[in-house]
Amino acid sequence: MKRSVLLCVFAVLGLAQKVGAGETAARVTLPVFADPTQVQQFCQKGLDRLQQTIAAFAAVPLAEAASPATMPRWDALDIVGDDLGGPLAIVSATSPDKAVRKAADDCTLTLSALQTQLYQNGEVYARLSRATPDSPAAKRLQMLTLEGFEDSGVSLPGEKRARAKAIFDRISALGVEFKRNSSENLGSVTMTVAELEGMPQSYRESHPANADGLIELKMNYPDFVPFMENAISPEARRRYYTAFNRIGGERNLAILNEAAQLRKELASLFGKPSFAHHIIARRMAGSPENVLRFLDSVQAKVAEAELRDLATLRQAKADFLGRPVAETKLERWDTTFYTERVRRSRFNVDQDALRRYFPTESSVAWLMDLAQRLFAVRFVPAEVPVWHPDVRYFDIVDATGQRIAGAYFDLYPREGKYNHAAVWPVRGGATGIGRQPISVLVTNMNRQGLDHGELETLLHEFGHLLHGTLSRTEFSSMSGTSVRRDFVEAPSQMLEEWARHLEPMALIRNHCTDCPAVDADLLRRINQARRFGAGIHYSRQHVLATFDMAMAGPQPGDSLATYSALEKASALGHTPGTMFPARFGHLLGGYAAGYYGYMWSEVIALDMASQWHGKLMNTDVSLRYRDLVLARGGETPAEQIVREFLGREPSPTAFFAEITGSRHE
Repeated sequence: MKRSVLLCVFAVLGLAQKVGAGETAARVTLPVFADPTQVQQFCQKGLDRLQQTIAAFAAVPLAEAASPATMPRWDALDIVGDDLGGPLAIVSATSPDKAVRKAADDCTLTLSALQTQLYQNGEVYARLSRATPDSPAAKRLQMLTLEGFEDSGVSLPGEKRARAKAIFDRISALGVEFKRNSSENLGSVTMTVAELEGMPQSYRESHPANADGLIELKMNYPDFVPFMENAISPEARRRYYTAFNRIGGERNLAILNEAAQLRKELASLFGKPSFAHHIIARRMAGSPENVLRFLDSVQAKVAEAELRDLATLRQAKADFLGRPVAETKLERWDTTFYTERVRRSRFNVDQDALRRYFPTESSVAWLMDLAQRLFAVRFVPAEVPVWHPDVRYFDIVDATGQRIAGAYFDLYPREGKYNHAAVWPVRGGATGIGRQPISVLVTNMNRQGLDHGELETLLHEFGHLLHGTLSRTEFSSMSGTSVRRDFVEAPSQMLEEWARHLEPMALIRNHCTDCPAVDADLLRRINQARRFGAGIHYSRQHVLATFDMAMAGPQPGDSLATYSALEKASALGHTPGTMFPARFGHLLGGYAAGYYGYMWSEVIALDMASQWHGKLMNTDVSLRYRDLVLARGGETPAEQIVREFLGREPSPTAFFAEITGSRHE
């Protein structure tokens, strides 16, 4: 590539030159929008830049495209889309202003349509095909990018290509609508004071009765989970369980149905029998048949454990109600309540009482302490514009004192905010041009403190954040979590292990000196309590993964009917009036034909954790993990990353011990 053309592209992108030794790139932060007009202006500017950059790339002479410069040029183009789409995604998920969120969604749809058009652009594809990569990273970027073009229909005949674009655009619109239905106007349930019997005093104090003597409970996890764990009234639990499992409503079921049919049609355009065949071919699993075999192996292992767990809960319910077990039926809204009672009686573990051990802010400080001890990075708070007073920003600084990344934490629930836990890798890093990554961690935590499961969730999401921000890839396109979907959860799942061992857990006291200490006996009981119910948990994961595969299969049916049939065939059956798929956002959020990846990744995660041999604060292993796994993003195949870190082929032994509840730390 001629230097003049390269400089032209970089001028269009507004990119800095590569940062030299001893220099620190200027801090980049996310835009904050006060009103939808600002979003629209940001959107139009970004779209104009992207269109100009695409045109410049497509105009490069074909002979000139046969050059090592083509892949860096492509990555520069991809960065323009990243700099528009990344901020839009987090605005859509977290802005306190509904109109601002909608403006972000509207722009996201336009951007998505433009990106689909890009990936069907034959002129761009021709130039990428002619590139002559000069490094393994560039060669892999070329391979993955060409796959993306081919999977988007660039090689299809004109009419089929147009139909594929229409399908992609429609699915994007359905995804935006599904998300909005799942996070806005969720309503609430009302309870009487009597229906709060069994709830901790702190819960009662934070949920006072209104003038009518009724208590409003929101459709968020800090309200829902403690209620299901503690409320004595089975009728109150049933009402809350049913309402919570109707989030998204009938419209979201219709969206799932339409998306499934569109995906089937899309696969047929490529001559594939199902969407699963179309998409899993590019993943670690390789084929739907391999996924189904894996799911069968999971079911074979957990079936007995699930029945054993349910028998224990049924006996606990019979004892609690003072009736014969033969006359006792266990309902889905009972499982959390009686699991909690068994954990208290058998192991003397009260999840709500654990909040005193894990204050939320102290737990966040502990995460950052772990990162410093394990991976030689510090989280340094900085004052930057944020979209809500709860949000905090941190520079991530390496051992030399150089800033290498940025991170935002948005921890607490509010109206209209994304209502689960996730990390958005809003800006990919690229060492080739000194571009620093940014990730945003979003949760809906209890402000006062966390139970042990919530602490694991926080660690899990922090694992995604570290994967995104400690990446050291040459190209932004393959930065951080830009890996195969059935590997992406492994680094985050592995970090959950640090909540299961005493040496790291004892460090929490460094950040909360007046908290009670987690000693060996308590942690042993916490781990025993955690393992109880593993059969129920993984049987449910099996149902969800099987449902996903059915909706991505050759004959996708009605979403609610398909899911209900799977639940009816399970030990607990289906609860009439519920419609869980309506809030199952994974199927519109990138995990279609991919939900199995949570368990597939956990096989890898638990096997990787074995490399510490129970000494989880071993910095030699941790730094090796940072270099071999976190730093490499998607520039090295996941299979190779795992083999190199383990020094062998991966083994499912630890995973099967975990899912059957037979694992011992």
